[in-house]
Amino acid sequence: MKKPQNQTQSAIEELDVVIVGAGITGIGAAHYITQAFPDRRVTVLEGRADIGGTWDLFRYPGIRSDSDLHTFGYEFKPWKDRSAIADAPLIRNYLHETVEEHDLARLIRLRHRVVAAAWSSAEAAWTLDVEVDGPDGAVAERKQIRTNWVFAGTGYYRYDEGYTPHFEGREDFEGDIIHPQHWPEGFDYAGKDVVVIGSGATAVTLIPSMASGPGAAAHVTMLQRTPTYILSFPRVDSLALLLTRLFGERRGYALTRFKNIWLDRATVVGLRKFPRAGRALIRRVNKRLLPKGFDVDTHFNPPYDPWDQRLCLAPDGDFFTTIRDGKASVVTDKIERFTRTGVLLESGRHLEADVIVTATGLNMRLFGGIQLTVDGRSVDVADSVSYRGMLLSGIPNWAMAVGYTTSSWTLKIGLICRYFTRLLAHMDASGYDAAVAVAEPGMETRPVMDLSSGYAQRAAGIIPRQGTKAPWRMALAYPEDAKLLRGPLFDDSVHFSSRADRTVGEPSAVHADA
Repeated sequence: MKKPQNQTQSAIEELDVVIVGAGITGIGAAHYITQAFPDRRVTVLEGRADIGGTWDLFRYPGIRSDSDLHTFGYEFKPWKDRSAIADAPLIRNYLHETVEEHDLARLIRLRHRVVAAAWSSAEAAWTLDVEVDGPDGAVAERKQIRTNWVFAGTGYYRYDEGYTPHFEGREDFEGDIIHPQHWPEGFDYAGKDVVVIGSGATAVTLIPSMASGPGAAAHVTMLQRTPTYILSFPRVDSLALLLTRLFGERRGYALTRFKNIWLDRATVVGLRKFPRAGRALIRRVNKRLLPKGFDVDTHFNPPYDPWDQRLCLAPDGDFFTTIRDGKASVVTDKIERFTRTGVLLESGRHLEADVIVTATGLNMRLFGGIQLTVDGRSVDVADSVSYRGMLLSGIPNWAMAVGYTTSSWTLKIGLICRYFTRLLAHMDASGYDAAVAVAEPGMETRPVMDLSSGYAQRAAGIIPRQGTKAPWRMALAYPEDAKLLRGPLFDDSVHFSSRADRTVGEPSAVHADA
């Protein structure tokens, strides 16, 4: 825990909208909100020392997006680099350019961490408790901010820790053990034997980067308990380049986004509708990319159907190339224990290692751990139900942004932000200053993240719920969401009020489609 040093307490500051988080979500939200309401008092509070969120936090070798940047990028700022699947430094540059080009730096306050938020129905406002860190990381100031709305762009996992299961004998290992979320700056693995535990997107990214180029490891082994679907995907979108040459930067970008949205949707729907055919197709492609005689059915044959968990992308097949070249290998087994020199498997095989990378996943935490209260009552977000993927039942004037799991995260963010600005405009026109979604008692629900992935299953008791039908069901794809969020603004599940009502959710509010 950080020790406060030379703390000061400021007077309460009054704002209209506070965006929490200056990652890809928060930066996008700042643009949409300030474009719609240039006179509103808006700020972005970021707990870290720089913008970028995920793309600034993670620094492990080769970190990249597993979605194409024509859909992962913002609709209002074309992606200009040749690489459609981009490494983190390119994404960070893109975000910094966005902030500069749209004059958003004036809104962003770094090292401002929101620790608690209290809603008052009488005031129709949230009071945020904020800790401001000094350059040394210690809390230098505590302040309060009062705001009518909070837009939470915090992502869905803990920034201060990754997930690492217990490994028997961990303390016996004499080499380095690293979780990718906490990669040491300048870590030297050249000429070393590396075991990467895990088979998700992080492992598939790490292995080609560590196994190739200057400073490469002697050999990298991916140790997996369960196989993952891995698809080769072109790093450069040739059609996108052609469309840009023919129609110009903005039109070419818009056409590429349209193409990729529907291509991605067709792929997901096709694989889910015809899982056996999809499994066979992926196997055939994998077999063609792997060495002759490779045991595809042991190492690349997951026990679940395609898109029950996220598929992993290998740009230009780089993951398969490292295996084909003998620089990397795959072992499918369970861990018995760590030893002094590596990992002993249940089969009796021993993997020698100088470095063990635990690419074992994330710990989920919504809203960065902010403690919420509504009119003095503590709020457990796991008891709330998501309305249109943005509002949470029982939590007034609080918007959240959780992107897609089967396509680009940012596609959902754009839709949510436009819906949010329409909602605020309606409230202004009608004289309302509070809105809350009210779920029907006894509604059938399930977790917001409907995946079988480990991180989603572990978080089932701490994240919001969703219903089984619209508008309480989380849409899985952009076309479905676009229809819902661009349609009627609200229904009778949303209750509006003004300060005169004193209590949010009184039935005196008007519930007409807008």
